[in-house]
Amino acid sequence: MLSMAPILRGGEGELVKALMVKVLILGGTTEATALAKRLAGHPRIEARVSLAGRTKNPVLPPLPTRIGGFGGVEGLADYLRAEGIGAVIDATHPFAAQISANAAVACAQAGVPLRLLTRPAWVAGPGDRWIGVPDMGAAALALRDLGDTVFLTIGRQEVAAFEAVPDKRYLIRAVDPPDPMPALPRMSLILDRGPFTVEGELALMRGQGVEVVVSKNSGGRATDAKLEAARELGLPVVMVERPAGNGVAELHDVDAAVGWLEGVG
Repeated sequence: MLSMAPILRGGEGELVKALMVKVLILGGTTEATALAKRLAGHPRIEARVSLAGRTKNPVLPPLPTRIGGFGGVEGLADYLRAEGIGAVIDATHPFAAQISANAAVACAQAGVPLRLLTRPAWVAGPGDRWIGVPDMGAAALALRDLGDTVFLTIGRQEVAAFEAVPDKRYLIRAVDPPDPMPALPRMSLILDRGPFTVEGELALMRGQGVEVVVSKNSGGRATDAKLEAARELGLPVVMVERPAGNGVAELHDVDAAVGWLEGVG
């Protein structure tokens, strides 16, 4: 899993062989991008990034990047072996449950060490009115006894779940439009990408008359301004909790990820 890379050192041009570890970053988050920036040009880590391709115009990291799936567990395991990958960092979204599950099994099959680089989950504080639910179907049902205007801040992939409660007015914010569009008779779409500010979120919620917010417990700072705004306005937040993990050891910041990778080789 280690490759040999020649490095010239000293005034006499002495050729020294240095061990390089090949690293695959499963990306798509701000943490993945930050890690990619730290590893670009690293003297002992040859890193590359894989993106799922669910966003039409992703922010590309400063490393060699592939876009698209691997073909399930076996495809990913074959890729790790064929490319001589020595370590994997799963820095996908906390709700990307399938790719994380595939990575856990594929890395075990290929004998490649794996760590999960994930942001800590949000925790409700004083003044928060959170309603915890296990999934998006439960989130839709939780809206029945809440306000009329609903701010959906869950991305574009699961908005169809809210067709079960079609009588609400939905304000949907996502990077790309849902495909297909949900059958919601009173729906508005905002195409935008974080990070967002508290001031901007307050202006949006007041201007649109938002009465309830629906969010995934993604954690991180890029989109937490909506929670501060909801707290200030006294709005309930239907919070979809994270899926269960796969027993993979977690790293909670880029420094820890770089340190772990430097120890792999």
